[in-house]
Amino acid sequence: MSMADRIEVSLKNALDPIHVELVNESHQHSVPKNSETHWNLIIVSEAFAGKRLVGRQRAVYKALHVEMNDGIHALTMKTLTPDEWIAAGGDVSNASPPCMGGSKRNL
Repeated sequence: MSMADRIEVSLKNALDPIHVELVNESHQHSVPKNSETHWNLIIVSEAFAGKRLVGRQRAVYKALHVEMNDGIHALTMKTLTPDEWIAAGGDVSNASPPCMGGSKRNL
């Protein structure tokens, strides 16, 4: 099973999201070809209702604890409740910060 599939299954099992957008951004970083290490996530779940940003992120990290220990290096996330998603018209962006290097080429 790919890392993308594993991430989606874990999120669905833990947070019962109504919407998930998951993009592998590994190709934008200094990693081997076909890596699955850098991710961008937009997730909409009622589980986030009443939680502040840090609580929402903790819920995602808890759901992905196995995957985080098994190869995910970076995860940019946007966490929304269904009401927030509807208010945004289902159109939200989640731009990742630019890669700051860190490859062996920079040493």
